[in-house]
Amino acid sequence: MSAHPEDARLASRGRRDVTLYTRPGCHLCDEAKSAIAPLLREFGATLREVNVDADPVLKERYGWDVPVIFIGSKIAAKHRVDLEQFRRQLQDAGGS
Repeated sequence: MSAHPEDARLASRGRRDVTLYTRPGCHLCDEAKSAIAPLLREFGATLREVNVDADPVLKERYGWDVPVIFIGSKIAAKHRVDLEQFRRQLQDAGGS
């Protein structure tokens, strides 16, 4: 996998910054975003959405595997979100 500007952005995200790779019309993406919203508020995490269709490299990288969710630079979920696991990942991300 070659270097891409998104890789650098992802690497520079804070430990509780959440990145959601999505595409328009993706019902699983919409469900994931709605499901994690209360946890984002609870932990004071920020959400950044990235439309993979807007970038050919990201479209090839993620294809139909959206949603893909990262917490900081670590993958947290793909396709569906296990909310208890996501909560633990956010808690762990806040540790030192």
